[in-house]
Amino acid sequence: MKTEPYKGVRDFYPEDMVVQNYIFSVWREVAEKNGYAEYSASILEPADLYRTKGSDEIVNEQMYVFKDKGDREVALRPEMTPTLARMVAARRRALKFPLRWYSIPNVFRYERPQRGRRREHWQLNCDLMGIAGIEAEVEIIKLAYDIMKKFGAKDEDFEIRINSRKIISAALVGKNFSEDQIRDFTRKLDKGETPVDINFEPDEEVEKLLVALKETSVSNARFEPTLARGFDYYTGMVFEVFDTNPENKRSLFGGGRYDNLLEIFDAEPVPTVGFGMGDITIHDFLETHNLPLKNK
Repeated sequence: MKTEPYKGVRDFYPEDMVVQNYIFSVWREVAEKNGYAEYSASILEPADLYRTKGSDEIVNEQMYVFKDKGDREVALRPEMTPTLARMVAARRRALKFPLRWYSIPNVFRYERPQRGRRREHWQLNCDLMGIAGIEAEVEIIKLAYDIMKKFGAKDEDFEIRINSRKIISAALVGKNFSEDQIRDFTRKLDKGETPVDINFEPDEEVEKLLVALKETSVSNARFEPTLARGFDYYTGMVFEVFDTNPENKRSLFGGGRYDNLLEIFDAEPVPTVGFGMGDITIHDFLETHNLPLKNK
């Protein structure tokens, strides 16, 4: 027997746990300071939960799926948002909105291991449910910004790029794209696989959002017309946080608005804005910028 772990996953020796616990402690401190309550769930979910509103790449190529002894198709969760939707739908009538929830789940995707990507990682998920106005977008982006600042990042170390699925859809409808064509184009745009010869301009909502963010001291946000995000469930604003260092110039994490996620459970919709921040990309960011990797 070999001593290496399964390909794409990590062992955490005591010195590794110091770093991991530090990352988790920053996540928890900032989320809870902003009024977000922690929730959790099992890593096992029915595979069908991800097949309606997920990403084709994740569902068809990256999801770990097996049949249990009861012949039920089960998945190791590749992301947390569908689980959140299931939990909220289960108690939709009893919950008092708005909800501010966060979780730090372990998630699994069968993809090629490389810098910033493994076949499992931990991910901070923060979601604000029950507010339809752009004050929700402002709050959730400011929360992401505050977490980066708590890690010691300067404004010039990262950039927040913003777009909207509404902008993309409106431009493509104007060119007579069907719903299926819009979905396919958006997925390819997210992967950088399609030439962008369409003029995507910021709409009034995005312009107001950028102004509101500046008023909350978030000065490193800008409109990015080619930003799409890969999940089909996004309905409005999408954003990603990028590392500006040439040695690690990449997307660190992102999120957006998804107002219709409960529809697969036939539950009344809840306007929702959220993001997911992975531990691996944050670890790489901290190393790249020579920021602390443990509590003082």
